[in-house]
Amino acid sequence: MGIKDLGLIMGATFVLMISCKGDMETKLLASNDMESAFNKSIRAHYFTTLDSTAQFISQMDTLNSVAANRELYLKSRKWYKRVEPMLIAYDYENYLSMNAPNLVKVEIDDYQDIKVLHPKSFQVLEELLFAEEDFYNKELNTVLDYLKVRIPFVRKNHILINQRDRHHLKMIRDAVVNIATKGITGFDSPMLSNSLNEAVYNYETLAKVIDIYENAFNDKSLYQHWKTEIALTMKDLNTSDFDSFDRYAFIKDHTNKQLELINLTAKDWGITMNTSRTLNPSVANLFDKDFFNMKMFSEQREPQMTQDRIELGRKLFNDPSLSSTGTISCASCHIKEKAFTDGRKIAIGINNKELQRNTPTLSYSAYQTSFFYDGRSDGLEDQIVNVANNEDEFHIDLKLLEQKVLANADYKIQFDSLYNGTISDLNVRNAIATYIRSLAPFDSKFDRNMQDLEASLTDEEIEGFNLFMGKAACATCHFPPVFNGTVPPKYMETEFENLGVPKTDDFDHPELDEDMGQYFPYKVAEKRNFFKTSTVRNSELTAPYMHNGVYDNLEEVITFYNVGGGQGMGLYVPNQTLPADSLGLTDNESKAIIAFLKTLTDREFETVN
Repeated sequence: MGIKDLGLIMGATFVLMISCKGDMETKLLASNDMESAFNKSIRAHYFTTLDSTAQFISQMDTLNSVAANRELYLKSRKWYKRVEPMLIAYDYENYLSMNAPNLVKVEIDDYQDIKVLHPKSFQVLEELLFAEEDFYNKELNTVLDYLKVRIPFVRKNHILINQRDRHHLKMIRDAVVNIATKGITGFDSPMLSNSLNEAVYNYETLAKVIDIYENAFNDKSLYQHWKTEIALTMKDLNTSDFDSFDRYAFIKDHTNKQLELINLTAKDWGITMNTSRTLNPSVANLFDKDFFNMKMFSEQREPQMTQDRIELGRKLFNDPSLSSTGTISCASCHIKEKAFTDGRKIAIGINNKELQRNTPTLSYSAYQTSFFYDGRSDGLEDQIVNVANNEDEFHIDLKLLEQKVLANADYKIQFDSLYNGTISDLNVRNAIATYIRSLAPFDSKFDRNMQDLEASLTDEEIEGFNLFMGKAACATCHFPPVFNGTVPPKYMETEFENLGVPKTDDFDHPELDEDMGQYFPYKVAEKRNFFKTSTVRNSELTAPYMHNGVYDNLEEVITFYNVGGGQGMGLYVPNQTLPADSLGLTDNESKAIIAFLKTLTDREFETVN
């Protein structure tokens, strides 16, 4: 060996490991900024799972019997679930495509560029093959033709080339979060409710990755801890049916424990996880107040979120002088004691003008990517612009808003200190938005129990959570931990749903509400009656409910979902996203869900009712 070669080896920041394989293959754990030496093994597992997924899909055909196609589907789906953690990490767009729900998707760039996309995914296959009614072979062929081409395409165009060890550890973390927030809820197994078995297949891949990294562990007991924990997790998933599975215990005993193991593993491997993602990589509890990375839910290059800026935003939020008439403030419609709603069916603007819709809560609203019920704004600052310019709300242009703040001596002092003396409409909006972002304490009774700060939940409340996450299918739209429509594990998109909400609370003689929601401004029929999925946190205080305030209490809301929404009540609701079948909830189960919802009331509101 030459001196130059010796210098290169000595200069590399590798830790030499000896493989457990029979041939004693040498492995290297790369430094934080170098390609992982384990990429080859992980890529081989990626190819194995993809090829096996494709193998069984390729054998499906409309000439087969339904029973044969069902068997092939289940085999392919098992392998798909094994590849899923790697797809989520390294090919997210194809993950979304291959696992899309059986719902029409509309992509709109402008009036001339509107795409209506019909999914061709595993979920569509499941509904075609296992629905009670006959399916059309043409539709089955369309989905099969797509997947038979798409899966080999994904394999050929993979990007599993130069990943770092931190990427593979993040892959494990995303999978753990995805299983807890979607995988055990029935989100992507709508007909078979096969989610628990499918979560086991996910964990089989996590176990494989941990095995590949066995000799990277300096602390061998940590490796053994991983092996034991994953084995216990799969055992718990294998020993319960879908409805009776204890999801509360699963998250406390497994999900949070695995998040902590990931932190310990990062330290053991000398890895620094990327902090420029929606989730904080070092938080080891799904319901920790710092689980989300607030920077990723804020405008780029925004000033730091400090207590002083929050307090300035609070003052502006409560200041009626900022409206054109000087009679209303943000707090006029978003009353703190009502969890920042107003208690009205429909909001009231200036001059007592009735607005279009119910006032949604601002609690936890920071953790969404779309604002207003129809999603017409994509950020808190932009939402404030809409409110300011709306002639029925603040009815004030941004320049005049800026001048009103400039005229206030107290504000001038605070802006001098907090915004380098610059009073602009942008900084005014940022201060208000900063205050709104602070309205997410994650300190409800449920949070405190999940955080192991107390053990005060009743059996009924725990049952309610398990129903919410399972049989009642609430969590397939209201994803934990915020329980809104922002989709795990990336939390980069907020969903909209068409529930078939009626005009009145008369269940015997329903009429569909006339508000078309996202149909406007582009007038796309497939977006008619779609509205944003808001959080159910603090819902004990935010009645009346739905975009039109049609239901006065939570009992009516649960009844609406239990009967299958608008279609379940016999209404014509094209593209309804809520299944029309009854959930089959008993009275006691409905009461348990409501008992759980009341545990989501933040501590500061617990004495309000």
